[in-house]
Amino acid sequence: MKAKLPGIGKISPDVFEELIYPRLGKKRDTVLVPPQNGVDVGIVEIGNQAVAVTTDPVFIVPEYGYEKAAWFAIHILVSDIVTSGLSPTYLSIDLNLPMEIKEEELEILWRVMHEQCEKLGIAVICGHTARYENCHFPMVGGATVMAVGSKDDYVTPKFARPGDHLIITKGPAIESSGIFAAMFPERITARFGSQFSEKAQGIFYKMSVVEDALTAVSVGVRDEGVTAMHDATEGGIWGGVYELAEAAGLGVKINKDAIVVEDGVLEISDFFGISDPYAAISEGTLILSCRPDKSKDIIRAIEEKNISVSVVGELTDSSQGMTVISEGERKPLEHPRVDPFWNAFYRALKD
Repeated sequence: MKAKLPGIGKISPDVFEELIYPRLGKKRDTVLVPPQNGVDVGIVEIGNQAVAVTTDPVFIVPEYGYEKAAWFAIHILVSDIVTSGLSPTYLSIDLNLPMEIKEEELEILWRVMHEQCEKLGIAVICGHTARYENCHFPMVGGATVMAVGSKDDYVTPKFARPGDHLIITKGPAIESSGIFAAMFPERITARFGSQFSEKAQGIFYKMSVVEDALTAVSVGVRDEGVTAMHDATEGGIWGGVYELAEAAGLGVKINKDAIVVEDGVLEISDFFGISDPYAAISEGTLILSCRPDKSKDIIRAIEEKNISVSVVGELTDSSQGMTVISEGERKPLEHPRVDPFWNAFYRALKD
């Protein structure tokens, strides 16, 4: 393998294209959306319906407190599946728990997970739960989420076209800021004051695109609205926009100055040494493309949910490349490759 693994975090698109993508097992005509960079879900046809599937780690951080940790774990899992445009339906979950977890802690975790699944309309259909040596927080297992719907109702980048508007919710560094606010409230209070710190705690519960995505597709899909969606996780907004455009086989023109920014994000990012918040992990930030005549309706619907959102650019013909415009200056859009959050986070843990 010529491509190199990153020092930490998700593999690069180069590793995926060289190692993973050419080796996907048996080819089947029922696979509607196969694995692809910039696409958060796979979709298969079963019984004349579309079944979207995602698989991710179960991510539990005890330092958040077990209730918040469980909420976050479920919303990380579900935030990928809703980018299909279909409503989450089923969950299969494997919990490989560390030996030190206590009965009362597991009880809190599972109660909150059940409550969130019930609220989101998700049935838990199978799983595995145990404690093992050499299992450690935060990665304590894996889970698969499924969404079932009509073959006419899912979205994927192949439906995007040049001229589609690009919409972004909440803005940069939502997850990195939310994690820092939850993990290091004393440091933030000491630097910015208690009022700032208290408001920053609210960023934590913005780390979900479930409401954003389901609201957007309620306006319509494909030629009637949303054409593609992507959750801005590792690599942040720059990585997410790059991946969505690449998956669509298109170029993109994005205006950085038009992107909404949540209060406190830029200050927290700077304080913890993230030089470019727009490249930082941002679970909770939804990137979507839509037909240009539907963008106002989608913006209005999302704003009615009290979610900050804006039109930030458009998809273009691939020959025009990928560009970012900021303060009138045009630069190439590049994929960050390695998310700056990880080094900043582990540096903060050592301080």
